[in-house]
Amino acid sequence: MTNPYTAPIPPTPPPPGGRPLRKRVSVWLGGAALFVAGTVVGTAGNGEQQPVQARVKPATTVTASVTATPEPGPTVTETVKAKRKPAPTVTVTKTAAAESSDTDSGSGGSGGSSGSGSGGQAGTCTIVSNSGNCYSAGQFCRKSDHGAVTSDASGTKIKCVYSARAWRWTYA
Repeated sequence: MTNPYTAPIPPTPPPPGGRPLRKRVSVWLGGAALFVAGTVVGTAGNGEQQPVQARVKPATTVTASVTATPEPGPTVTETVKAKRKPAPTVTVTKTAAAESSDTDSGSGGSGGSSGSGSGGQAGTCTIVSNSGNCYSAGQFCRKSDHGAVTSDASGTKIKCVYSARAWRWTYA
């Protein structure tokens, strides 16, 4: 009795070359016919073309180069003592803003300020931009100003801090 838990044995495969002779002959005849057709078509369109020569005669090339290398000359060095430069002097000046005595009657005219906002009061900014204007909050900082504290044009303290993936001036 056979085991019900094993798979049945598959049938044996047919021996190689099991195709009948008529199919093998027709494949060979079809291949030969395609070869002959390709040869005929290939030679029919050869019109005015010249045949390629199988031998190529190499050209003789002679190259001669002469390089003259000059002798190195003697090296002369002279020792010079460096002169000491004077150190820069630092002068600190304090500018006091003059009080203006406006005698407006308060009639309600324009009421706005006349300053531009970027360089309004002289002497209130300790760090200024390359153009000489005071920084304001939200502007980008220079690399040399990272972490520095200064004041904007109105006198409010601002600090250069890293926020939102950039160094910017923010209110301190």
